[in-house]
Amino acid sequence: MKILCVIDSLGSGGAQRQLVELAKGFKEKGHKVSFLIYFDITFFKPLLDEVNIPVKIIQEDSFLKRIFKIRKFIREQKCDVVVSFLETPNFICEISGFPWRNWKLIVGERSADPKILKSIKRRFFRLMHVFSDEVVANSKENIYIVKKINPFLSKKRCHVIYNIIDSKKWTPSDSYLPLNEDKFRLIIAASHLDYKNARGLIEAINCLTIEEKKKLNVSWYGKKGEDNSFNEAKELIAKYRLEDIIKFYEPTQDIYKVYAKCDAVGLFSFLEGLPNTVCEGMSMGRLILASKISEIPFLLNNDNNCMFDPKSIEQIRNTISWAISLKVENLLNYGRINRENAIEYFDKNKIVESYLKILKK
Repeated sequence: MKILCVIDSLGSGGAQRQLVELAKGFKEKGHKVSFLIYFDITFFKPLLDEVNIPVKIIQEDSFLKRIFKIRKFIREQKCDVVVSFLETPNFICEISGFPWRNWKLIVGERSADPKILKSIKRRFFRLMHVFSDEVVANSKENIYIVKKINPFLSKKRCHVIYNIIDSKKWTPSDSYLPLNEDKFRLIIAASHLDYKNARGLIEAINCLTIEEKKKLNVSWYGKKGEDNSFNEAKELIAKYRLEDIIKFYEPTQDIYKVYAKCDAVGLFSFLEGLPNTVCEGMSMGRLILASKISEIPFLLNNDNNCMFDPKSIEQIRNTISWAISLKVENLLNYGRINRENAIEYFDKNKIVESYLKILKK
């Protein structure tokens, strides 16, 4: 099959990472794959270059002109299938099929944000899914929101397929030293946005005892978002004098090397679909500390020790305090269980085959 993957950019986001991995999986199965983006942000482009997947960039400031240029490009490609991720690329691809098309269109939903239900624009985007062939999301919560907005979509056209995690790449490191130098090393890989809840994490850490703070090291890897949450987080860290405990870093393509040296991976968001960082941390055989949202209770076997209400500073503090108190054998045991679950839920071959089954319907 000739498959075109469409997304806004190749930036460092979770949706971008997943579509890149999916495209590589299609290519490994012998299909002809190409990419189309409209913002010249190329964080993940080297991964596509390595496997000779071409990338077309259509830059246009005018949204209306952008739609027409992308529509023209898609229709000229004579693809068998177009796979798009994220609401605006999905909408553009759905418009591109007017008044007729001879390719199959799979749209990927990647957000379980309940605010979608209150936005006329975002609701309209989901109503447009009647012009796609199949809708794929990475969480049941996401499909629930889509179906609530668009009851015209049949259940047969809506699918939940988890994220791809390459278990050979995201694998426990032999050099891992649990609680090295008596430090509990917590990693967060997330953009700086209000809903990622850096404030909740910082407030919770400030509530720890002096002895617990001495044992904790937190590293947050992520780009600055469109809101002011990054600056607010920096100010709060300075206010509580936590600079030696919490440090911020730019996103890195080698985040697995960071995970390899940590004791736990954290997620403190108020909302998520299926966050890559949790999936990757599980595959790396690490303890996961996460908000009790979306699919996370299922993935973590409903273990309340590892989860918390992200709106409760006390619950976040208690979870971090519990994790810091764990012995080495407990850390390793949690990691082993998470690794086993990751192999079952996120196997790359299984997920690529699940998509191909839909593409061939």
